[in-house]
Amino acid sequence: MDTHHTPAFKLKLETQRAELLAHIAQQRGGKTSRAEVASEHFAPSQDSRAQVNSARDLEFAINEHETAELTAIDEALARLSAGTYGHCVDCDATIPQARLNAAPEAARCIGCQEKAEHNHP
Repeated sequence: MDTHHTPAFKLKLETQRAELLAHIAQQRGGKTSRAEVASEHFAPSQDSRAQVNSARDLEFAINEHETAELTAIDEALARLSAGTYGHCVDCDATIPQARLNAAPEAARCIGCQEKAEHNHP
């Protein structure tokens, strides 16, 4: 990757990270600990058991997605620092700039990403 684009991608990634963390904090009502949020699921509730379980499962799925997104951003920032950003982590091919513009956290070229998704749906 052309190093003169590095500051712009770093800024994009840091902005994405800050926005995601703010969104997570907002969803949790300002609580940052998963334990604090999870404890609310075990508190007595007026809702039926099925409603509580559905709400809990949905929250856990959203949390898992956000955690994966945050991890991808942190890994991209680490690749930027290491000088390997913009190269596929599987085949070392250059990831097209258009792909990085659309998804700055992308770790793989399109071909390797498709293989990874096919092998681990």
